[in-house]
Amino acid sequence: MTPDEIILRAERALERRRPWEGVWRDCYDHVLAGTPGSGGPALYDGTAADAAEHLAASLLAELTPPWSRWFGLSPVDEGMDPEVLERAAEVLQGHLDQSNFALEMHQAFLDLVVAGTGVVFVEEAAPGEPSALRFTAVPLREAVLEEGATGRLDTVFRLVRMTADAMAARYPEAVLPAGIFQSGDVEATHKVIEAVWPGRSGPRFAAVLEWDGRGTLLASGRFEESPFLAFRWLKAPGETYGRGPVMKALPDIRTANKVVELVLKNASIAATGIWQADDDGVLNPATVRLEPGSIIPKAVGSAGLTPLAAPGSFDVSQLVLTDMRARIRAALLADRLSVPQQPGMTATEVLERSAETARLLGATYGRLQAELLTPLVARCLSILRRRGEVPPILLDGAEARIAYQSPLARVQGRADASNTLLFLQAVAALGPGAAGVVDLPAAARHLARTLAAPAAILAPAPNPMPEQEPSA
Repeated sequence: MTPDEIILRAERALERRRPWEGVWRDCYDHVLAGTPGSGGPALYDGTAADAAEHLAASLLAELTPPWSRWFGLSPVDEGMDPEVLERAAEVLQGHLDQSNFALEMHQAFLDLVVAGTGVVFVEEAAPGEPSALRFTAVPLREAVLEEGATGRLDTVFRLVRMTADAMAARYPEAVLPAGIFQSGDVEATHKVIEAVWPGRSGPRFAAVLEWDGRGTLLASGRFEESPFLAFRWLKAPGETYGRGPVMKALPDIRTANKVVELVLKNASIAATGIWQADDDGVLNPATVRLEPGSIIPKAVGSAGLTPLAAPGSFDVSQLVLTDMRARIRAALLADRLSVPQQPGMTATEVLERSAETARLLGATYGRLQAELLTPLVARCLSILRRRGEVPPILLDGAEARIAYQSPLARVQGRADASNTLLFLQAVAALGPGAAGVVDLPAAARHLARTLAAPAAILAPAPNPMPEQEPSA
């Protein structure tokens, strides 16, 4: 695409995004309290804000826990050495630990929870930095997305405003228009579009400056893997952007906020009261102060200042508020992903709780695995491979595959391992004759794969005996 075609396509995609912006703004205004310049409604209830932050932190801990191995590389081809894959996974984990991965992923998960869509930009860090990887959580207001034929968000337009000095630093080989430095205002910003779209030999990239009514190409190239990772909580058929749990709970969030506002107003009336007094020319309402110990003068023989009885009671508000808060916490999974608080829970109850959480997040986890986790590992390995820190590894199922080891991914593994152990116990109860059909070393290796045990603790698999040719 030419620079002008990129600008035109980005503007068309932006027009298709505009109907979502009002819903996103409403979600952010009711969850992220005190957003500067939002102009949103005053917030009186913090249930949604607390639950959204809790869900974002839980996703980070359950999917990509910091400083913990949440992925592994398993061989598919028999010729691939498992130790080589294990060393590559350790190198990648070391770079993730030394980068800003945990910080930016938490912000991206917060966007995912509130607006239903998150975007992360993965780029190679400058030589000399502790990690070769650098992550940036792209605000949703800067990202314009298009869904490709595969159903993934493979076309991304990032709309940013940059100064001339920032453009010269980010694109050192770009030839900037001469007039951009003659504006006299060094702080003036200009619209830049960073576009990534699929190509025949890999994702294409271009950075375009919109200047003087036309596009100026700043940089272009190709990637092995897309640097933009756009992922969604869930989506409806025919829609491009995702829908998050806050969007689903927004009616309850509005109701709870309004109920708390009315409760506070009723509390202020109950504390200070509503009063009436005869207008006898002596009482000055502007000087009356309703506080403990105050003395309000009145004329002799007048009724003075008397309280006005409230017409009704608002006690039902507590019932409504309790119900709304419970629905908000349930929609944002605040009670599902938290540590069990009930004392005396057995191991079976904990496993059942984990299994129920896995069922609730099954569809979302599958989408995040396809749109975030797998492209993330592939993109990071591509950067490290270009630096020569890991060998070339094909993650298309021909040589190796990604084995996820996060706490949420291990729930299903524990269930499969439990079924295997139950089968082995049943076979052992049948006697030696039935136990002879079980290959115990093979069963142990199956349990190791199911529970994501490290390859270093397993003995090498015995080589099969070569078949002898029959004697003449």
